[in-house]
Amino acid sequence: MQNRITDLFHIKYPIVQGGMIWASGWRLASAVSNAGGLGLIGAGSMYPEVLVEHIQKCKKATDKPFGVNIPMLYPDIDKLMSIIIGEGVKIVFTSAGNPKTWTTFLKEKGITVAHVVSSVKFALKAQDAGVDAVVAEGFEAGGHNGRDETTTLVLIPAVKEKLAIPLIAAGGIATGRQMLAAMVLGADGVQVGSRFVASNEASSHLSFKEEVVKAKEGDTQLTLKELAPVRLLKNNFYRQVQKAYEKGASIEELKTVLGRARAKRGMFEGDLKEGELEIGQVSALIHDIKPAAKIVEEMVTEFQQAKKEIIN
Repeated sequence: MQNRITDLFHIKYPIVQGGMIWASGWRLASAVSNAGGLGLIGAGSMYPEVLVEHIQKCKKATDKPFGVNIPMLYPDIDKLMSIIIGEGVKIVFTSAGNPKTWTTFLKEKGITVAHVVSSVKFALKAQDAGVDAVVAEGFEAGGHNGRDETTTLVLIPAVKEKLAIPLIAAGGIATGRQMLAAMVLGADGVQVGSRFVASNEASSHLSFKEEVVKAKEGDTQLTLKELAPVRLLKNNFYRQVQKAYEKGASIEELKTVLGRARAKRGMFEGDLKEGELEIGQVSALIHDIKPAAKIVEEMVTEFQQAKKEIIN
């Protein structure tokens, strides 16, 4: 399965594990990397000292390439970038911000940089900033999402039409058939988030993982566009948000409903009623919790089988 993405990251399969908050610690990242994909540590939910610990443990758990995902809205991003350099991390995925801010700095240190976007406009800005690859994430994705609601089926060919650098598809991808579809549309690889949430190694709470497995079609919704668009499971917290909308809540009132540490409460601590349960639409196709290596293996096997079926 050698292509531009496997060559860029020196991995066996063009499968990138999403750097999700409260789910993507060193155990998950190292397991995916050991299985032939690219594991990412999700720094967005980590204090600087916690990130150091996860990077060091990941280096001990795998001799394969792995990276760190850093949302650029993180308040102590300067400290995180210093840690990245100090710990010798070779791959960084940036998101939620202007790629010009850090790309040159990171590349001057010999780091491979990818940036996550939700539109053609921002994909081109990322390319102009000098990133090595772009992750184009469709509306189906879990967690924080683009405001334009462009689906992966539309976004990937639209970005491919304009982009010269390698393209990674994200949003609504959990199976080998979906991986093949994304690559037929023009992607060089895929980034998979929700499927890896329901893995043994994900650091998210078991109760949250089990709720993901229970999810059916229509059980997630994109909401809170006035703050930061987020796709989550419909629970009691979600219903509180909807009631606030029905009453014509202001942005300040929505912030009050959201409160603090809502995502940690739901995904990491397992509060299924009052926590924010971020997951993608593809949760409806996730039916079990299994080792990350098994997820990679099954995706690759299904990809290859589906490819044969199309050719025949």
